[in-house]
Amino acid sequence: LILLPCGWSVSCSISMVNIPKTRNTYCRKCKKHTPHKVSQYKTGKKTGKAQGDRRYEKKQKGFGGQTKPVFHKKAKTTKKIVLKLECSKCKAKRMKPIKRTKHFELGTDSKKGKSEYGGKYR
Repeated sequence: LILLPCGWSVSCSISMVNIPKTRNTYCRKCKKHTPHKVSQYKTGKKTGKAQGDRRYEKKQKGFGGQTKPVFHKKAKTTKKIVLKLECSKCKAKRMKPIKRTKHFELGTDSKKGKSEYGGKYR
Protein backbone atom coordinates (compact mmCIF):
# COMPACT_ATOMS: atom_id res chain seq x y z
CA LEU A 1 0.00 0.00 0.00
CA ILE A 2 1.50 3.31 -1.12
CA LEU A 3 0.27 6.59 0.37
CA LEU A 4 0.34 9.44 -2.15
CA PRO A 5 0.90 13.10 -1.14
CA CYS A 6 -2.69 13.94 -2.05
CA GLY A 7 -4.01 11.51 0.56
CA TRP A 8 -5.01 8.71 -1.82
CA SER A 9 -3.63 5.23 -1.34
CA VAL A 10 -2.66 2.88 -4.14
CA SER A 11 -2.23 -0.85 -3.72
CA CYS A 12 0.42 -2.32 -5.99
CA SER A 13 0.01 -6.03 -6.62
CA ILE A 14 3.25 -7.52 -7.83
CA SER A 15 2.64 -11.12 -6.74
CA MET A 16 0.24 -13.60 -8.30
CA VAL A 17 -3.30 -13.85 -6.91
CA ASN A 18 -4.44 -17.42 -6.32
CA ILE A 19 -8.06 -18.00 -5.27
CA PRO A 20 -9.67 -21.37 -4.36
CA LYS A 21 -12.42 -22.75 -6.63
CA THR A 22 -14.93 -23.01 -3.77
CA ARG A 23 -15.59 -20.45 -1.04
CA ASN A 24 -17.93 -20.56 1.94
CA THR A 25 -19.67 -17.19 1.86
CA TYR A 26 -23.06 -15.53 2.48
CA CYS A 27 -25.91 -16.18 0.05
CA ARG A 28 -28.57 -13.45 -0.11
CA LYS A 29 -31.23 -15.86 -1.35
CA CYS A 30 -30.62 -18.61 1.25
CA LYS A 31 -29.91 -15.93 3.91
CA LYS A 32 -27.00 -17.93 5.36
CA HIS A 33 -23.42 -18.99 4.60
CA THR A 34 -23.21 -21.72 1.96
CA PRO A 35 -20.42 -23.09 -0.25
CA HIS A 36 -20.12 -21.11 -3.49
CA LYS A 37 -18.47 -22.13 -6.76
CA VAL A 38 -15.97 -19.43 -7.84
CA SER A 39 -15.24 -18.59 -11.49
CA GLN A 40 -13.81 -15.59 -13.31
CA TYR A 41 -16.36 -13.24 -14.93
CA LYS A 42 -15.88 -12.57 -18.61
CA THR A 43 -17.84 -10.02 -20.64
CA GLY A 44 -20.19 -11.41 -23.28
CA LYS A 45 -19.89 -10.97 -27.03
CA LYS A 46 -20.80 -7.47 -28.25
CA THR A 47 -23.85 -7.56 -30.53
CA GLY A 48 -23.61 -4.05 -31.98
CA LYS A 49 -27.35 -3.56 -31.52
CA ALA A 50 -27.15 -1.24 -28.50
CA GLN A 51 -28.44 2.32 -28.98
CA GLY A 52 -24.96 3.88 -28.88
CA ASP A 53 -23.59 1.46 -31.48
CA ARG A 54 -26.52 2.08 -33.84
CA ARG A 55 -26.14 5.86 -33.45
CA TYR A 56 -22.37 5.66 -34.08
CA GLU A 57 -22.79 3.52 -37.22
CA LYS A 58 -25.41 5.93 -38.61
CA LYS A 59 -23.10 8.90 -37.97
CA GLN A 60 -20.12 7.15 -39.59
CA LYS A 61 -22.02 6.38 -42.82
CA GLY A 62 -21.19 8.24 -46.02
CA PHE A 63 -18.39 10.73 -46.67
CA GLY A 64 -16.57 12.79 -44.06
CA GLY A 65 -14.16 10.39 -42.38
CA GLN A 66 -14.01 9.73 -38.64
CA THR A 67 -16.81 11.64 -36.89
CA LYS A 68 -16.10 10.94 -33.21
CA PRO A 69 -12.80 11.07 -31.29
CA VAL A 70 -10.81 7.82 -31.01
CA PHE A 71 -9.36 7.32 -27.52
CA HIS A 72 -5.57 6.72 -27.45
CA LYS A 73 -4.36 7.84 -23.99
CA LYS A 74 -4.79 4.51 -22.20
CA ALA A 75 -3.48 4.83 -18.64
CA LYS A 76 -4.25 1.48 -16.99
CA THR A 77 -2.14 -1.63 -17.56
CA THR A 78 -4.41 -4.02 -15.65
CA LYS A 79 -8.12 -4.66 -15.18
CA LYS A 80 -9.94 -5.37 -11.94
CA ILE A 81 -10.60 -9.08 -11.51
CA VAL A 82 -14.30 -9.88 -11.06
CA LEU A 83 -15.27 -13.18 -9.44
CA LYS A 84 -18.58 -14.87 -10.21
CA LEU A 85 -19.89 -16.67 -7.11
CA GLU A 86 -22.59 -19.32 -7.60
CA CYS A 87 -24.39 -20.80 -4.60
CA SER A 88 -24.24 -24.60 -4.62
CA LYS A 89 -27.68 -24.88 -2.93
CA CYS A 90 -29.94 -22.39 -4.78
CA LYS A 91 -27.73 -21.59 -7.83
CA ALA A 92 -28.00 -17.82 -7.19
CA LYS A 93 -25.10 -15.92 -8.77
CA ARG A 94 -23.39 -12.69 -7.73
CA MET A 95 -20.31 -10.75 -8.76
CA LYS A 96 -17.46 -9.74 -6.46
CA PRO A 97 -14.73 -7.43 -7.73
CA ILE A 98 -11.25 -7.86 -6.25
CA LYS A 99 -8.01 -5.91 -6.65
CA ARG A 100 -6.12 -5.20 -9.86
CA THR A 101 -3.48 -7.74 -10.80
CA LYS A 102 -1.54 -8.85 -13.85
CA HIS A 103 -1.37 -12.54 -12.87
CA PHE A 104 -4.49 -14.35 -11.65
CA GLU A 105 -5.02 -18.06 -10.97
CA LEU A 106 -8.10 -19.95 -9.89
CA GLY A 107 -7.45 -22.84 -7.49
CA THR A 108 -4.17 -24.20 -8.84
CA ASP A 109 -0.86 -25.06 -7.24
CA SER A 110 1.71 -22.52 -8.40
CA LYS A 111 4.60 -24.97 -8.85
CA LYS A 112 6.04 -23.29 -11.93
CA GLY A 113 8.73 -25.37 -13.64
CA LYS A 114 9.12 -27.81 -10.75
CA SER A 115 8.60 -31.51 -11.13
CA GLU A 116 8.33 -34.17 -8.44
CA TYR A 117 12.12 -34.52 -8.41
CA GLY A 118 12.96 -30.86 -8.00
CA GLY A 119 14.68 -29.83 -11.21
CA LYS A 120 13.47 -28.25 -14.42
CA TYR A 121 14.35 -31.39 -16.40
CA ARG A 122 14.17 -34.98 -15.24
